[in-house]
Amino acid sequence: MKAVIMEAFGGVEVLKLGETEKPVPGEGQVLVKVFATSINRPDLVQREGKYPPPPGDSLILGLEVAGTIESLGAGVRGWKVGERVMTLVGGGGYAEFAVAYASHLMRIPDGMSFEEAACVCESYITAFLNVFMIGEFKDGQSAILHGGGGGVNTAAIQLCRALTPACKLIVTASPAKMERVREVGADFLINFHDTPDFTEVVKEFTNKKGVDLILDHVGAKYLAPNMNSLGYKGRLVIIGVISGIKAELNMALMMVKRQQIIGSVLRSRPVSEKGEIVVEFVRRALPKFADRTIVPIIEKVFTIDQVTDAHRMMEEDKHFGKIVLKIR
Repeated sequence: MKAVIMEAFGGVEVLKLGETEKPVPGEGQVLVKVFATSINRPDLVQREGKYPPPPGDSLILGLEVAGTIESLGAGVRGWKVGERVMTLVGGGGYAEFAVAYASHLMRIPDGMSFEEAACVCESYITAFLNVFMIGEFKDGQSAILHGGGGGVNTAAIQLCRALTPACKLIVTASPAKMERVREVGADFLINFHDTPDFTEVVKEFTNKKGVDLILDHVGAKYLAPNMNSLGYKGRLVIIGVISGIKAELNMALMMVKRQQIIGSVLRSRPVSEKGEIVVEFVRRALPKFADRTIVPIIEKVFTIDQVTDAHRMMEEDKHFGKIVLKIR
């Protein structure tokens, strides 16, 4: 089968389209004929040699796929060959075929294209898990979502608007992306170039109450302003550390305000745990995709032989929403 092969770690130049052996589904798995996948930030980190896949998963890049079921592994029930599905994968998305666990499959709603479906699993499930399941975000509450314009951030805004329409969303974004972020559903925007410490503007917007939840992928640089911006019993959910891993914490403030700091990753979770997350996502969020309340935001669709251009677009932060890689 055709796949994007890496013979070394490094820049976009290490990505080559080549031939490799088609995978075989094991017990509880299915083989998916891949029509589309998407580019995610962890793909770039893995390409650089800093984010290896979990043991047993494919070394090929790609964390989500959309396609049709090609074959069933032993013990798989409730699915049939030919069904349109989208799914998380531990690796292997940049290829014509990929293996996935049956418990991670979701049926693609009627009217949704493979390209749209390829955007759902990694970004929207990550946002749903951390905002609603871990962050326990409720309607009428307020949140700060960092990194306006990225896949997880735009997914989080859309999910909040669909599932908690009375919430208040503060979003940090670059000047070039602020207007598009507003259109997606942000209530208040912060230019993170001009306002690295957003504490005071958040206090002003929330009448000094602070916010209930912060979803952060920045890490060390934002720890102090994040904690200062959290309200009583507020939750800081950290899903990335692009600015560093060490920062000073005022534990007394955290104790008095009964705040929580929660670290979270999706890829390395046990298979069964990811299956439980998918079940909850299907129950609460997938109907919003089926009725087109939520439509995945796609910046551009590249073909598989344009994978270096796709990675370069993400590296240069020139995208809004998702970057899709069309396999077929």
